[in-house]
Amino acid sequence: MRYTRAMAGTAHRHRHKHHHSEIHFKSSEVIRDIVFGLSDGLTVPFALAAGISGAVASSHIVVLAGFAEIAAGSISMGLGGYLAAHGDAEHYFTERGREEKEVVERVADEEEEIFVIFEKYDVPRDAAKPVLEALKKNPKQWVDFMMQFELGLEEPDPRRALRSAATIAGAYIVGGTVPLLPYLLAGSDLKLALHESVVITLLALVIFGAVKGRALGTNWIKSAVQTVLIGGAAAAAAYYLARLLNAGHP
Repeated sequence: MRYTRAMAGTAHRHRHKHHHSEIHFKSSEVIRDIVFGLSDGLTVPFALAAGISGAVASSHIVVLAGFAEIAAGSISMGLGGYLAAHGDAEHYFTERGREEKEVVERVADEEEEIFVIFEKYDVPRDAAKPVLEALKKNPKQWVDFMMQFELGLEEPDPRRALRSAATIAGAYIVGGTVPLLPYLLAGSDLKLALHESVVITLLALVIFGAVKGRALGTNWIKSAVQTVLIGGAAAAAAYYLARLLNAGHP
């Protein structure tokens, strides 16, 4: 008896030890908002500060212009994120209302759509019929099924719009502050401030890319390199455009 209990206990521990668990990243929307805000925040204020640093003699003016741009940019980006998320929510509920009507008024068509969905996964009609019958007994689940597998839509978080706006705006402010730090500390040496701003912005892009890669479960080195190349190219393009426009207005 003691042997049996010991074996049972060992088996129980063995099952717990080797219990299969899957970890999936479910915050891709948050990461996307941070990417939008932070990448733009790192590049646009950098280009603005670098572009006007050759036209003025005071770092104070550069800093004021930079923070004015950060304020305007964060509001604009945040508002854009809010409207995009709000539009996604409106689209979802519009489509859901249409599906709720169709499962009542066009039952045969909706049944056929169920079979079409399963055919994409090589599931024959005979095997799909029990699923269809189960869904027909619960119209809400039927609509949920159609929303996800026919339209590819998931119900949005009601707080998504405000959270998106705050995340994008906050990330923009954080990113925009980074390239301005050297101008805050450099005094009158704008050339030194520009060089330091380039270095600190590239370093921030490396760190940001690496963290983003780790958060998404991808190769963090590849993500860091891609972020530096893309963000650096965007910053360089914006910088030279600003310098070109500045050269035309002495």
